[in-house]
Parts: sequence; C-alpha cells; structure tokens
Amino acid sequence: MAETQREPVPRNDAGEADTALAFLKFARNCVIKKTSGLSDEQLRRPIVETGTSLLGLVQHLTDGERFWFGYQLAGRGSDEFDFSMTVPADVSAAKVIEAYRGAIAESDEFLDGLANLDVPMAVPIDGTRHTARWVVAHMTGETTRHAGHADILRELIDGTTGR
Repeated sequence: MAETQREPVPRNDAGEADTALAFLKFARNCVIKKTSGLSDEQLRRPIVETGTSLLGLVQHLTDGERFWFGYQLAGRGSDEFDFSMTVPADVSAAKVIEAYRGAIAESDEFLDGLANLDVPMAVPIDGTRHTARWVVAHMTGETTRHAGHADILRELIDGTTGR
C-alpha cells in the first residue's frame, strides 16, 4: 500500500533546542495530519476495544500540552485536567482540533521565550523541578506515541498511511 501522507523527518541539527523542538513540531503535525479529510463521524469512531478515536487522541494531547507546558513548566492555570479521550457529542471536531492548535501555539510561545532548555519547571513534580528539556522530551515521547496510535486508527478508517 502506498504511503499517502508520508513526509520526511526533520533534518534540524543546529543545536539541542533546535533539534528537540523540530521533532516535537513534527510529531504534533503528524497527529493533526491524521485528522485531515475525515468526517466528524470518522474522527469520533472508536476503532479499538478501549474506545479510542482520532478525535479523542487530539483532545487528550490538548490537555497534555496545557498541563505540561502551561501549568507545570510556565506555572499558568491549574492542574485540573482529566486527559480524557472521550469527546462530548456537543463539541464539534473542528473545535477539538482548533483547541489543539491553540494549545500548541501557547506552548510554542512560552518555549520561544526561554533563553535555553535549562529553565526549571514552575511547579515541581514529587518535589523536583525538572527542566524545560525534560518537559520537551516527555511531550515529544507522548506525542509520538499517540501519533503512532493515530497512524493505525487512520489506516483502519480509510487505508491512509504514512507519517
């Protein structure tokens, strides 16, 4: 089967932050790309026994962006996130995807303002103030993991493949 959504991985290698942030951006774009061209019903359709849907993954990652970059790293807002993958029926797919794009923009705005990735979290985890480097690595791992889930779900929905 031809890979219809394939694009190359980043070639950025101008420094630690440049490389790390390029791979985070790539993973985020892969998730968003998996939603393109699908109907609301297809985006909401639970494909596996756990009930996971493409739209649910996007909602979950939105909370992840806001929690890890906004709350933990920047100290904004509260820690009240449920990380749910169940999207309420009255929330449109477009609204969920736009919320993810907005959360990414907020995260990037904060990251762009950092002098380097050594900046410690505003809110410690278990008494430890990990660095922005740790948060970027954690969110890249989470996003790539869920992008892989999205790859499989999309292939099961309509046969579209590629990263």
